[in-house]
Amino acid sequence: MLRSHKRFLQLAGALVVILLVLATLYLLGMEHLEGKPRTFWQALQFAAGTTSTTGYGVETSWTHPVMVVFVVIAQFLGVTFMFMVLPIFLIPFLEERFETKLPNEMSEATDHVVIFDYGPTVATLITELTQEGVATVIIDEDEAEARHLHAQGHQVIYGNLDEGVLAKSNLRHARALIVNGSDDRNAATIITARQLGFAGEILALVEDPFHRQPMILAGATGAYTPRHVLGAALAARASQKVSPTVGGIQHLGSKLQVAEARITRDSELIGKTLEEAALDQHAGVSVIGQWVGGKLVAPPTPGMRLEAGGILVLVGNDESIREFLNLCAGARRLRRDGPFLIAGGGEVGRKVAQLLTDCGEKTFIIDTRPGPGVDLVGNALDVAILHQAGLENVQAVILALSADATTLFSTVIIRDLVPDVPIIARVNSAENVDRLYGAGADFALSISQVSGQLLVLRLLGKESVAVDTELQVVKVSTSGLEKTHPKQGELREKTGCTVVAVERGDALLVKFDANFEFQLGDAIYICGNADGVHKFSQMFPQK
Repeated sequence: MLRSHKRFLQLAGALVVILLVLATLYLLGMEHLEGKPRTFWQALQFAAGTTSTTGYGVETSWTHPVMVVFVVIAQFLGVTFMFMVLPIFLIPFLEERFETKLPNEMSEATDHVVIFDYGPTVATLITELTQEGVATVIIDEDEAEARHLHAQGHQVIYGNLDEGVLAKSNLRHARALIVNGSDDRNAATIITARQLGFAGEILALVEDPFHRQPMILAGATGAYTPRHVLGAALAARASQKVSPTVGGIQHLGSKLQVAEARITRDSELIGKTLEEAALDQHAGVSVIGQWVGGKLVAPPTPGMRLEAGGILVLVGNDESIREFLNLCAGARRLRRDGPFLIAGGGEVGRKVAQLLTDCGEKTFIIDTRPGPGVDLVGNALDVAILHQAGLENVQAVILALSADATTLFSTVIIRDLVPDVPIIARVNSAENVDRLYGAGADFALSISQVSGQLLVLRLLGKESVAVDTELQVVKVSTSGLEKTHPKQGELREKTGCTVVAVERGDALLVKFDANFEFQLGDAIYICGNADGVHKFSQMFPQK
């Protein structure tokens, strides 16, 4: 029996007792004190009128002091009962009586993914699975959360693990089980699922990295620590040494390099298309993309608009890039030296620092509390602390704070102090990602995004959630391109690839005048994403 039903029955019993007691006392009082005997039914009518506060009819006055005091007490008792006690017991009963009942089993589901305990870490996963046509069934032990999910159209089962809710999800016919609760609850869920005979994949999202192996021993086929994955993703965004924007460029040594330049807020380039800005006329430098709102727009098209605060990705040699920036007013090159400032020394912040340090980068951590690796104790909202941490001389700021509100305000403060420094932010709730970009962050990653990518990759065998566009430099021959100019034939428009350099003998050429032509024996370096490189190879088969 539901708790509200039990309380309602208790209320009904208490009401009967109150009515009988009041009727009996009134009956005795009227006979012995007032000298006006009443029948039981008349006394019961008085008790009901007093308790319900509807009045007494003909009973309007009493003469004996004890009787008057009794009536006054009965009146206050009635008011208290009707306006304080009754709503507490009655309203929950009525709500449960008439509200939509939550499903407690899903026996018809097949080939579905069962998710035990909803949370931000699985939000993106559910969206991606739905888009792929894979059904999900969410088991939630919290009634309020279950009702919220049910109202949003999700398939939800409300129930408790100890009451056999796993079996009610038709787990035997599911393709996988995702456990997303506390580590001890996850372990109990895994063991229960195996005891029910489920032989499919069980993937566990683990809070403590030391619990990964115990989860495997409990029966999980995979165990992940989303906070560590998020830390790795933030480090990859921050440093080219961890994850270069353009793969393969390192094979060209120092002859060719990737640089990034921010379009300043007062730049004359803002709003112009790539063609209108005539950036391609700066010989020796290729614009291969633009970071806007955390997305790499690549390959660039002549109609791509240059955005305020956008970051251009350039390929060229050091001399040509310097010349490009001197000629392009309002484009400022981002630093490639100095430490990375990490705000937040928790689990995510420490993981970011570890990965950056391992690849040879310098880091500086500030946190409100002292702890392992914390270089300065202070608040990221304190301008004096930021200056003390050397904000003006850092490569980038990584906000690994635990509260999104603090991250938002920190972004605004830092963007005001150093307009050009890249800001990479951790986000807890996916709905705050757009707010972070509006505040001035260059990259914002949510734990839902990175954990969703991991799980979808495991469940569907493909990366359906792309964190960014991966560019690569590929060396190809001149097959099919002999006697043509790098700009001729609209290679970028047709294939999505840009010719960034030509190797001729021992020389690496990056400047192509009007008379330049590919020669037999040249090696061409093209830059594009995987689809672009594939199109290029189809259009110009390599011999």
